[in-house]
Amino acid sequence: MGERSDSNGGRACEAGTSAARRILSRRRLVMGAAAGATCSVLGGEYVFAAGPDPSDRRPDGRRRLPPGQRVLRQLRPMGGIEGDPSRSAWRFRVHGEVARPFEIDFRELLAMPQDEQALDVHCVTGWSVLTAKWRGVALRRLAERAGLKKGVRHVIFEAAHGYTCNVPVAQALAPSVMVAHRLNDRPLSVTNGAPARGLVPDLYFWKSAKWLTGVRFQRRDAPGYWEVRGYHNHADPWREERYG
Repeated sequence: MGERSDSNGGRACEAGTSAARRILSRRRLVMGAAAGATCSVLGGEYVFAAGPDPSDRRPDGRRRLPPGQRVLRQLRPMGGIEGDPSRSAWRFRVHGEVARPFEIDFRELLAMPQDEQALDVHCVTGWSVLTAKWRGVALRRLAERAGLKKGVRHVIFEAAHGYTCNVPVAQALAPSVMVAHRLNDRPLSVTNGAPARGLVPDLYFWKSAKWLTGVRFQRRDAPGYWEVRGYHNHADPWREERYG
């Protein structure tokens, strides 16, 4: 599989080091993953984990692991042009078609009611991480504070360096969608979008914008960085909506 790009301008399939390539060829790596093997690559940067039982189902009846995915133990760093990771400098805007637009800093984010959930995430490049523990503020809480105007149908996640991605409002206001600032009981790392990122677990992971700076509610759709470059506008992993 060639290199593909993922969230915030990053390469989704970063090339391995020459040492790792000498140890494991791509074919052996894929075969190991398909067999549910556990193997460490690039000094433990990512590790294949045994896949879930094929009978595992979500509450909506879909299989927990979407088609074409393999399970990793932890998120792969997917690159991108990093935003400012400083909590003191972070500002987050909620604006667009809302009655009460507002801006908060990181301390205000932490002062809001916090949500903590174990959620699965799925990257368009074919890996999934299951039961990652995320903590943050549910997007629907921010929407309630802002007061959505009639006719809002889309949410545009805004991030560092002008990156955007679009999500239908019905999905963006699901209980699992949040502005996340902790992963597995630790603050987000810079490579994973510190100090805060979007989290939209039921869509491919490029929709979960890193280095988040705001959300904009609007009536009309506005395809984002990867959507206008050939990625699918919706990005449902269970339908394998990778490309438009």
